[in-house]
Amino acid sequence: MILIYIGLGGFLGAISRYLVSKYINSLFPLTNMPYGTLFVNILGAFILSYLMSLSIYKLELPKNFMLFFTTGFIGSFTTFSTLIYETIILNEESFSLYSILYLSLSIVLGLIFAFLGYSLGRMGS
Repeated sequence: MILIYIGLGGFLGAISRYLVSKYINSLFPLTNMPYGTLFVNILGAFILSYLMSLSIYKLELPKNFMLFFTTGFIGSFTTFSTLIYETIILNEESFSLYSILYLSLSIVLGLIFAFLGYSLGRMGS
């Protein structure tokens, strides 16, 4: 049963990543920067950290929910492999500045939003 929760979360997370990423990218049609992946990774870092912190410090969330949402949904909603691939493609297309900016923003903003989510979850807000 645990695998069904994770699989269902992963199914929904992957579809959500595709739709959200496509939508965010459509807001910036004149650039090659993969803003969609950047957005889902930062959002995912925030949500995962918030939920984990909340479950540690304030709420006892059901194990099945946590597996569904954290391992399944967020695990497939965010994507490190796409981040790295898009960084390489930006670099190969002679967008070295974009590749460095994209990777740097992903790491720095990901850490900031993960810390913010964790801190908010710890406060119970």
